[in-house]
Amino acid sequence: MYVYDEHDRQILAERVAQFRDQTDRALSGELSEDEFLPLRLQNGLYVQRFAPMLRICVPYGMMRSEQLRRLARVTRDYDKGYAHFTTRQNVQLNWPALEDVPDILSELAEVEMHANQTSGNCIRNTTTDQFSGVQTDEIVDPRPYCEIIRQWSTFHPEFAFLPRKFKIAVNASEHTDRAAIQVHDIGLQIVKNDAGELGFRVHVGGGLGRTPMVGPVVRDFLPELDLLTYLEAVIRVYNRYGRRDNKYKARIKILVKALTPEGFAEKVEAEWAHLKDSPSRLTSEAIARVQAYFTEPAYDTAANQGDQLAALRFENKAFDNWVTRNVDTHKVDGYAIVTLTMKATGTPPGDVSDRQLEQIADLADSYSFGEVRITHQQNVVLADVRQDQLFELWQAITPMGFATPNLDTLTDIICCPGGDYCALANAKSIPVAEAIQRRFDNLDFLYDLGKIDLNISGCMNACGHHHVGNIGVLGVDKKGEEFYQISLGGSSHHDATIGKILGPSFAQDDMPDVIEKIIDVFVKNRTDEEEFIDTYRRIGLDPFKERVYA
Repeated sequence: MYVYDEHDRQILAERVAQFRDQTDRALSGELSEDEFLPLRLQNGLYVQRFAPMLRICVPYGMMRSEQLRRLARVTRDYDKGYAHFTTRQNVQLNWPALEDVPDILSELAEVEMHANQTSGNCIRNTTTDQFSGVQTDEIVDPRPYCEIIRQWSTFHPEFAFLPRKFKIAVNASEHTDRAAIQVHDIGLQIVKNDAGELGFRVHVGGGLGRTPMVGPVVRDFLPELDLLTYLEAVIRVYNRYGRRDNKYKARIKILVKALTPEGFAEKVEAEWAHLKDSPSRLTSEAIARVQAYFTEPAYDTAANQGDQLAALRFENKAFDNWVTRNVDTHKVDGYAIVTLTMKATGTPPGDVSDRQLEQIADLADSYSFGEVRITHQQNVVLADVRQDQLFELWQAITPMGFATPNLDTLTDIICCPGGDYCALANAKSIPVAEAIQRRFDNLDFLYDLGKIDLNISGCMNACGHHHVGNIGVLGVDKKGEEFYQISLGGSSHHDATIGKILGPSFAQDDMPDVIEKIIDVFVKNRTDEEEFIDTYRRIGLDPFKERVYA
């Protein structure tokens, strides 16, 4: 994991002091709200429905145990005792007081955390697969490239005020995309060419919100050392041609569509011709320097206890269910990847208390070399668990509420905070998620249904990524009343697609019945090998529509 050097610490200390002065001037009336707005946004501070919201950056989703403990203390001392994990692998505080935010940022800086560029029209937190560095099928660990992009983009003077916010994601798995790269402004898939050289397939112009799009490929192979110069060319073209007269048409996806992917790529190539051999071009030494921070921990290959694990699974069905759902294969023999599910029924998806943050920190120290990863799905990963400690870990996390074996099932719902907190939301998200979880609370039935992505957003900003859920739920406002629109057939993986709207929206109380009808159609039409998305793609929207609106 990257560790700050003296330059990082100095920059962060100066930024905290700068924002403290800006906040003091805003509170005294010396700065107007319009003047303070861009300053607070680039320090992650929003004004929400009931209180300010502070978004804390978690680069590529990784945190050390000491950072979790500091977050716990901050939520306890300055908030209401809980935080929220977002779909961009960040952490949000929903109730901080404005006058306390500089103190919060100061406390976070002591453990190498910050809120820089977690909002505003700038390059946001770069995300990646939560299994990076430990999965069996990745071409190379993508985290060093995420860190390189972070260092390059932080406080980049040319990109501080882009037409709109800008998000980059990196993926290195050959078979799975857990980073949803095709629905980002720039998505980078690490690949190798026919000569075995490392590089990137570049997608540009993906995104959700009011105009959801899957990002087309603008370059099939970008050599590794050209990463930053090419990104700079892409964003320069966007900065020059992106619309600033209408925020709803200001995202790069609108520009790519207007120019066509081919026309946009031509402009990028022309701009890149001036940048390709500039000082921004990476060197092998620069990449190696960052890669050196992401060393493997001291694995003990004697941890392989396959026979013992098989016996424990045979003797304990609950443990077997958990291993099947929440434990993944590790690249090192004798180790496993464990996902702690934050989706126990009755718990708002992604919410975590100060006590739970401390518990996760203790678990990280005891079982995973002191590190955790926050996931795009709002869960938590212990990436390096000894195989012979899995049963002990399961026993420890069960009373904590982290062992619900529903990962990747219908009740592992991605959900934004919605109208309970957000000033932009048209409707609540959390009660709908809970009602669906309670309706489908039978694990055997969930397992029979197989993998289903259900995503809920409280408004068209799509923080819950509803467009790419196999089943998507969008909160809409009808004359002051909360209703919910359904879409089907979305996917955020290598086969990325935008879901199609089913039809007219539904009242909140109807939502569990609507989802049940959708599931009924799936069950009656699927083959033995099909997941929900496969059946939908084979039979189309009409059978679901006929059943739901019958």
